[in-house]
Amino acid sequence: MADRLTRIAIVSGDRCKPKKCRQECKKSCPVVRTGRLCIEVTPASKIAFISEELCIGCGICVKKCPFEAIQIINLPKDLDKDTTHRYGPNTFKLHRLPVPRPGQVLGLVGTNGIGKSTALKVLAGKLKPNLGRFNNPPDWQEILTYFRGSELQNYFTRILEDDLKAIIKPQYVDHIPKAVQGNVGQVLEQKDERDKKEELCADLALNQVLDRNVGDLSGGELQRFAIAVVAIQNAEIYMFDEPSSYLDVKQRLKAAQVVRSLLRPNSYVIVVEHDLSVLDYLSDFICCLYGKPGAYGVVTLPFSVREGINIFLAGFVPTENLRFRDESLTFKVAETPQEIAEEGQSYARYKYPTMTKAQGNFKLRVVEGDFTDSQIIVMLGENGTGKTTFIRMLAGLLKPDTIEVGGDIEMPEFNVSYKPQKISPRFQYSVRQLLHQKIRDAYTHPQFISDVMKPLLIEQLMDQEVVNLSGGELQRVALCLCLGKPADIYLIDEPSAYLDSEQRIVASKVIKRFILHAKKTAFVVEHDFIMASYLADRVIVYEGTPSVDCVANSPQSLLTGMNLFLSHLDITFRRDPTNYRPRINKLDSTKDREQKAAGSYYYLDD
Repeated sequence: MADRLTRIAIVSGDRCKPKKCRQECKKSCPVVRTGRLCIEVTPASKIAFISEELCIGCGICVKKCPFEAIQIINLPKDLDKDTTHRYGPNTFKLHRLPVPRPGQVLGLVGTNGIGKSTALKVLAGKLKPNLGRFNNPPDWQEILTYFRGSELQNYFTRILEDDLKAIIKPQYVDHIPKAVQGNVGQVLEQKDERDKKEELCADLALNQVLDRNVGDLSGGELQRFAIAVVAIQNAEIYMFDEPSSYLDVKQRLKAAQVVRSLLRPNSYVIVVEHDLSVLDYLSDFICCLYGKPGAYGVVTLPFSVREGINIFLAGFVPTENLRFRDESLTFKVAETPQEIAEEGQSYARYKYPTMTKAQGNFKLRVVEGDFTDSQIIVMLGENGTGKTTFIRMLAGLLKPDTIEVGGDIEMPEFNVSYKPQKISPRFQYSVRQLLHQKIRDAYTHPQFISDVMKPLLIEQLMDQEVVNLSGGELQRVALCLCLGKPADIYLIDEPSAYLDSEQRIVASKVIKRFILHAKKTAFVVEHDFIMASYLADRVIVYEGTPSVDCVANSPQSLLTGMNLFLSHLDITFRRDPTNYRPRINKLDSTKDREQKAAGSYYYLDD
């Protein structure tokens, strides 16, 4: 059996430091002791090299490495024949490829670091697949022979004969200003090959920023600009890497419609998306990716949309009889413990008065409301409706202009812990030092470690420099810092940004469990609909014209609040019977018309 196991050795380039250790990996390897070069470290080498052919999988080097730089992974058998690309020795490898179909949208779902962006690069023709042979890469003829008999053969043949042009919308839109100079209108004018500029600007609400410089755009504006730049060009392959980050729910649906409008009988559209309700709305079929982040990724066969997302959530691929995650993820929403509270336990109630605040041309009116501890209140509204303004008034960072005196409600003083929307790291040392400095008591407390730090995988980041963390890693550290600070109210602004679908669900569970155990209150601003409906005990709906005049309603129950919010957006949701995740109904489908007629935009049935 041991002969048939394929194993890969991964050596992390940024962790392996042969000059700072005693090369324990090499000294402890039983194969090296027999005189064969299983692990090599020469004075010139920057990192250790492990021979996968000679490795016996004992795992001693993994335990002995002081920097935890080595992983030895046994792959499921039969995968070795399917290697599509490997970057180099002891690095990430991708197995198989998603198969795009002309005239349909292919959705890709999987955790971060599992090869989605690599797959996009290969399919765009920007990265030549080396079939795992990084020393003597194959030529195109051999690659085409390798894919013979699959739809990918025609696809790559078309790319090679150059009748396919591919455009990718990059994942990190905040890097765009470095590459693109000039104002928004001019850039779109230059790129406009389909004569669609006016239509797209209207759809993506770009008209008010046409004369602005690309460098001055906010995250959401940059994202819509990037989508417009791709959609305005003539191409046969359109690729969108995370088109929904920074966008609110309404803009996400608009962006989804723009992406679907690019379909033609012989064009391909491929989308990587972590907001599962948007992915569901966008795609015609789905490929899941599973594996071990940073080590290897495997692409499944294409599934129908519902089946593909459910397989990803269940963590089990029936066609390969393979489990890739220990537990399945479900979204069973229990009604709040509020009803129980009335019977005997009393929850502390807090009230805040009706207040207004004007900032420049923008006016916000907050209707008085109350909340209790052990409760999560989700704020629903478009960007620019004043959600962050309200949070900052509660935190005492902004003083309201007027407080309507009605009864005896004063603006209460709260002790607040705040996680802002934009996280810009300026701390020059490691994550461990940051936690030690900011939340010394919490991060050593066993309950906090098991409830917050373990699920958010903070342990693995402890020795990394804060400034070198990726977006998703920063987000997890920021959440940990926010929850670790003792406070009455936790204000969490967009906790899902940069997190992949799996981490979003984990983060929601962490927030929910922490708030309940600690008997605190959380106000959360969240645009990922699945995450918002999973977190919310009550909701505050924002109405009005964004950036002009808005009203924050008082907190309502999940059902009435969601109904009100969705009726403004003119969309309806149903629930999936297997894992209860909310799914958007296609516009004007039978279900959509039925629910609108009944006035039930949000469907909560158990």
